[in-house]
Amino acid sequence: MTGPLDVLAVMAHPDDAEIFCGGALIKSAEAGERTGVLDLTAGEAGSRGTPESRAREAAAAAEVMGLAVRRCAGLPDTAVANDRESQVVVAGLVRELKPRVVVTHWVEGRHPDHRRAARLARDAAFLAGLRNFPADGAPHRPEKVVYALAFREDAVKPTFVIDVSAQMDRKIEALAAYGSQFEGKSGIGEVFPGGDRPVLDQIRAVHATYGAMIRCRYGEPYWTEEVVMAGTLRGLGVSSF
Repeated sequence: MTGPLDVLAVMAHPDDAEIFCGGALIKSAEAGERTGVLDLTAGEAGSRGTPESRAREAAAAAEVMGLAVRRCAGLPDTAVANDRESQVVVAGLVRELKPRVVVTHWVEGRHPDHRRAARLARDAAFLAGLRNFPADGAPHRPEKVVYALAFREDAVKPTFVIDVSAQMDRKIEALAAYGSQFEGKSGIGEVFPGGDRPVLDQIRAVHATYGAMIRCRYGEPYWTEEVVMAGTLRGLGVSSF
């Protein structure tokens, strides 16, 4: 099956998409939307695993999430930069995959790659629409860029939260595919430890907090620069009391 993507997660490392927006990707795929992940790096500088093992884990997780495509941009791990060379690479992949929506990291983060990836994803999405920008492919500009807020203590209040209660078990299954990263850990990356609670249980707990914001079991939080439109006041969700 080929064609434009509905949603593309542009993230710094293998497993970032699963951590930050895996539930939303699974929910979109279940709704018949074409979803994809663009890993900017192969995670080759990580303390655990190898590029080969992480590629196998990423492929297994993609199968669990029902992705239509997963690609790696081949940028250097720990040295992601929002420079011209990287913009050309990522814009070319945006033109090839033609996503309607791009989701990426929050603009701040513990890992420098995450901060830089957020700006690179947005800038490349814009530049991909310029006719004379020197990237491969015909011009294409996504309609929307969305930032994933989960696990950030410095993040702003979410613009919206997606109910991923029905997708949470599959999200955890996708994350569990990364045995080299999560096995025996209580925290990793942006996921700070909850005492000695296993990291996958900690991820559930954090999503339960966001779920409570929209009066459901589990939620994933997101933010957009633009205001989100609602139809009518009568149609607004989430009770005030």
